[in-house]
Amino acid sequence: MSTRIAFLKGHGTENDFVIVPDPENAIDLPPAAVAALCDRRAGIGGDGLLHVVRSAAHPEAEGMAAEAEWFMDYRNGDGSVAEMCGNGVRVFARYLQRAGHVTEGDLAVATRGGVKTVHLAKNGDVTVGMGRAVFPAGDVTVSVGERSWPARNVNMGNPHAVAFVDDLSHAGDLLSPPPFSPAGAYPDGVNVEFVVDRGPGHVALRVHERGSGETRSCGTGACAVAVATARRDGADPTATGTPVTYTVDVPGGTLVITERSDGEIEMTGPAVIVAEGEIDLDWLEAATSV
Repeated sequence: MSTRIAFLKGHGTENDFVIVPDPENAIDLPPAAVAALCDRRAGIGGDGLLHVVRSAAHPEAEGMAAEAEWFMDYRNGDGSVAEMCGNGVRVFARYLQRAGHVTEGDLAVATRGGVKTVHLAKNGDVTVGMGRAVFPAGDVTVSVGERSWPARNVNMGNPHAVAFVDDLSHAGDLLSPPPFSPAGAYPDGVNVEFVVDRGPGHVALRVHERGSGETRSCGTGACAVAVATARRDGADPTATGTPVTYTVDVPGGTLVITERSDGEIEMTGPAVIVAEGEIDLDWLEAATSV
């Protein structure tokens, strides 16, 4: 591990991240180290960690290097590896802009969920091309206490179960993963979104993110909710040729999700860098050895 590790802290609609720049993939970040850094009481604190690496320097991304110079090596707050994080991509792009690697306009970011297109707007918003939603077959049910609901199974590069409820309080405290059935529906766990209507084209959610617990926002979750709501409302842009847009309120702010006529989904929202500093390696080594 390097003798000096710089970090930044950022958030997208209050989905917050520890950012570790490491262009040459020289820093070892085992799960215990990630979990320690993301600890809100004993560490820096974050829903996840953005490890910023050049695609050519990372074995999981070198095949995407011709399309995207930078790879978002994303980790959940518990140290586990995740395929994608929509809010994370926006914050990742904002960091690249701050560091002078990119400017306003379009760029590509490699993720475990594929290469994502990003647009940095002059007004500060960031739009991410999130790809297409996949609807795995089979019925799914999620539960909280004595209540249970049918859920829409949506995959946005990572798995989601979207349940429409009468009141967001029905989601409970979301400290632990809401049970789902059948048990084999999500062998690697699932992000669960609880959704209420706010008005035409306008919904609100709470989410339990796999590996992180309840978070203030989830970008892929907002996309999954938008497409699930569109199908519930009888809208399918790939069939009608008419794009649909939903405003999705999350506890940390608002995201705007558009599903285009070709099925591609775009997410627009803010991304903010709030601090930077250096990690105390003696502390990290001690925290990792516990």
